[in-house]
Amino acid sequence: MSRTLVSRSLLAGALLFSVSGILDVFAEEPKPLASPVYGVTIPPGYRKWEMIAPAEEAAPLDELRVVLGNPLAVKAIESSTLPFPDGTILVKLAYKKKQSDVFPSATVPGTPTTVQVMVKDSKRYASTGGWGFGRFINGVPTDKAQHETCFACHDARAKNHDYVFTRFAP
Repeated sequence: MSRTLVSRSLLAGALLFSVSGILDVFAEEPKPLASPVYGVTIPPGYRKWEMIAPAEEAAPLDELRVVLGNPLAVKAIESSTLPFPDGTILVKLAYKKKQSDVFPSATVPGTPTTVQVMVKDSKRYASTGGWGFGRFINGVPTDKAQHETCFACHDARAKNHDYVFTRFAP
Protein backbone atom coordinates (compact mmCIF):
# COMPACT_ATOMS: atom_id res chain seq x y z
CA MET A 1 0.00 0.00 0.00
CA SER A 2 1.42 3.35 -0.95
CA ARG A 3 2.26 6.00 1.57
CA THR A 4 -0.21 8.40 0.00
CA LEU A 5 -3.05 5.89 0.27
CA VAL A 6 -2.23 5.20 3.93
CA SER A 7 -2.09 8.93 4.70
CA ARG A 8 -5.42 9.53 2.97
CA SER A 9 -7.01 6.62 4.83
CA LEU A 10 -5.76 7.89 8.17
CA LEU A 11 -6.90 11.43 7.37
CA ALA A 12 -10.36 10.21 6.30
CA GLY A 13 -10.67 8.13 9.48
CA ALA A 14 -9.63 11.06 11.69
CA LEU A 15 -12.04 13.39 9.90
CA LEU A 16 -14.90 10.90 10.22
CA PHE A 17 -14.13 10.46 13.94
CA SER A 18 -14.05 14.24 14.46
CA VAL A 19 -17.29 14.86 12.58
CA SER A 20 -19.10 12.03 14.40
CA GLY A 21 -17.90 13.42 17.73
CA ILE A 22 -19.21 16.87 16.84
CA LEU A 23 -22.55 15.40 15.75
CA ASP A 24 -22.79 13.47 19.02
CA VAL A 25 -22.41 16.72 20.97
CA PHE A 26 -25.17 18.39 18.95
CA ALA A 27 -27.44 15.34 19.24
CA GLU A 28 -27.39 15.45 23.05
CA GLU A 29 -30.41 16.99 24.73
CA PRO A 30 -29.47 20.14 26.60
CA LYS A 31 -29.62 19.74 30.34
CA PRO A 32 -32.56 21.64 31.82
CA LEU A 33 -31.64 24.70 33.82
CA ALA A 34 -32.17 24.31 37.57
CA SER A 35 -33.54 26.92 39.94
CA PRO A 36 -31.17 28.43 42.47
CA VAL A 37 -31.67 27.41 46.11
CA TYR A 38 -33.81 24.32 45.27
CA GLY A 39 -32.34 22.82 42.07
CA VAL A 40 -35.82 22.37 40.56
CA THR A 41 -36.12 22.03 36.78
CA ILE A 42 -39.04 22.28 34.39
CA PRO A 43 -40.27 18.68 34.12
CA PRO A 44 -40.30 17.10 30.66
CA GLY A 45 -43.76 16.48 29.22
CA TYR A 46 -45.56 18.72 31.74
CA ARG A 47 -47.73 20.33 29.02
CA LYS A 48 -49.56 16.99 28.66
CA TRP A 49 -50.44 16.76 32.36
CA GLU A 50 -53.99 17.24 33.61
CA MET A 51 -55.29 20.64 34.58
CA ILE A 52 -56.01 20.98 38.28
CA ALA A 53 -57.38 24.52 38.30
CA PRO A 54 -57.35 27.84 36.45
CA ALA A 55 -56.91 31.16 38.26
CA GLU A 56 -56.87 34.87 37.60
CA GLU A 57 -54.37 37.16 39.29
CA ALA A 58 -55.51 40.76 39.79
CA ALA A 59 -53.45 43.90 39.30
CA PRO A 60 -50.62 44.58 39.31
CA LEU A 61 -49.87 41.20 37.67
CA ASP A 62 -53.10 40.93 35.63
CA GLU A 63 -52.47 37.31 34.71
CA LEU A 64 -54.39 34.22 33.73
CA ARG A 65 -52.92 31.10 35.26
CA VAL A 66 -53.46 27.38 35.04
CA VAL A 67 -52.05 24.74 37.36
CA LEU A 68 -51.16 21.35 35.91
CA GLY A 69 -50.21 18.28 37.92
CA ASN A 70 -48.38 15.05 37.33
CA PRO A 71 -50.54 11.92 37.83
CA LEU A 72 -49.54 11.68 41.51
CA ALA A 73 -50.56 15.30 42.12
CA VAL A 74 -53.90 14.85 40.36
CA LYS A 75 -54.72 11.73 42.36
CA ALA A 76 -53.80 13.43 45.65
CA ILE A 77 -55.69 16.63 44.96
CA GLU A 78 -58.82 14.82 43.72
CA SER A 79 -58.92 12.71 46.88
CA SER A 80 -57.96 15.60 49.20
CA THR A 81 -54.85 13.74 50.36
CA LEU A 82 -52.76 15.85 52.72
CA PRO A 83 -49.90 16.04 53.02
CA PHE A 84 -49.16 15.55 49.35
CA PRO A 85 -47.04 12.45 48.71
CA ASP A 86 -43.39 12.72 47.72
CA GLY A 87 -43.10 12.86 43.96
CA THR A 88 -46.00 15.29 43.57
CA ILE A 89 -45.22 17.97 40.99
CA LEU A 90 -47.35 21.04 40.31
CA VAL A 91 -46.67 23.40 37.40
CA LYS A 92 -48.27 26.82 37.09
CA LEU A 93 -48.34 28.50 33.68
CA ALA A 94 -48.93 32.26 33.82
CA TYR A 95 -49.91 34.60 30.98
CA LYS A 96 -50.73 38.28 30.65
CA LYS A 97 -54.48 38.72 30.16
CA LYS A 98 -55.73 40.10 26.88
CA GLN A 99 -59.03 40.66 25.14
CA SER A 100 -59.85 38.05 22.51
CA ASP A 101 -59.42 39.17 18.91
CA VAL A 102 -62.36 37.00 17.78
CA PHE A 103 -64.71 37.26 20.75
CA PRO A 104 -64.36 40.70 22.39
CA SER A 105 -66.13 39.82 25.63
CA ALA A 106 -63.64 37.02 26.32
CA THR A 107 -60.32 37.33 28.13
CA VAL A 108 -57.65 34.98 26.80
CA PRO A 109 -54.00 34.21 27.51
CA GLY A 110 -51.59 36.70 26.02
CA THR A 111 -47.83 36.77 26.43
CA PRO A 112 -46.46 34.01 28.70
CA THR A 113 -44.87 35.40 31.85
CA THR A 114 -43.64 32.49 33.99
CA VAL A 115 -43.60 28.77 34.52
CA GLN A 116 -43.59 27.98 38.24
CA VAL A 117 -42.85 24.50 39.59
CA MET A 118 -43.34 22.90 43.01
CA VAL A 119 -41.77 19.50 43.71
CA LYS A 120 -42.59 17.48 46.84
CA ASP A 121 -39.62 15.71 48.40
CA SER A 122 -39.97 15.70 52.18
CA LYS A 123 -36.34 14.72 52.80
CA ARG A 124 -34.59 16.95 50.27
CA TYR A 125 -36.72 19.99 51.12
CA ALA A 126 -37.37 19.35 54.82
CA SER A 127 -36.63 22.96 55.77
CA THR A 128 -39.32 24.28 53.37
CA GLY A 129 -42.26 22.08 54.29
CA GLY A 130 -41.12 19.33 51.94
CA TRP A 131 -41.40 21.50 48.81
CA GLY A 132 -38.80 22.70 46.31
CA PHE A 133 -39.62 25.64 44.08
CA GLY A 134 -38.68 26.82 40.61
CA ARG A 135 -39.69 30.00 38.81
CA PHE A 136 -38.74 30.31 35.15
CA ILE A 137 -39.03 33.04 32.52
CA ASN A 138 -38.50 31.84 28.96
CA GLY A 139 -37.14 28.57 30.35
CA VAL A 140 -34.49 30.31 32.46
CA PRO A 141 -34.68 30.29 36.27
CA THR A 142 -35.18 33.63 37.95
CA ASP A 143 -32.53 34.82 40.38
CA LYS A 144 -31.73 33.52 43.84
CA ALA A 145 -33.43 36.47 45.58
CA GLN A 146 -36.79 35.63 43.97
CA HIS A 147 -36.47 31.96 44.91
CA GLU A 148 -35.71 32.87 48.50
CA THR A 149 -39.22 34.42 48.73
CA CYS A 150 -41.14 31.32 47.57
CA PHE A 151 -41.49 29.38 50.79
CA ALA A 152 -42.24 32.42 52.98
CA CYS A 153 -45.27 33.25 50.84
CA HIS A 154 -46.56 29.66 50.86
CA ASP A 155 -45.87 29.35 54.59
CA ALA A 156 -47.81 32.52 55.38
CA ARG A 157 -50.85 31.72 53.26
CA ALA A 158 -51.19 27.96 52.73
CA LYS A 159 -49.47 26.17 55.61
CA ASN A 160 -52.72 24.43 56.57
CA HIS A 161 -53.02 22.95 53.05
CA ASP A 162 -49.48 21.51 52.86
CA TYR A 163 -48.23 24.86 51.49
CA VAL A 164 -50.30 24.55 48.28
CA PHE A 165 -52.64 27.38 47.24
CA THR A 166 -54.43 25.42 44.51
CA ARG A 167 -57.63 23.49 45.09
CA PHE A 168 -59.14 21.09 42.58
CA ALA A 169 -61.55 22.70 40.10
CA PRO A 170 -64.35 20.20 39.50
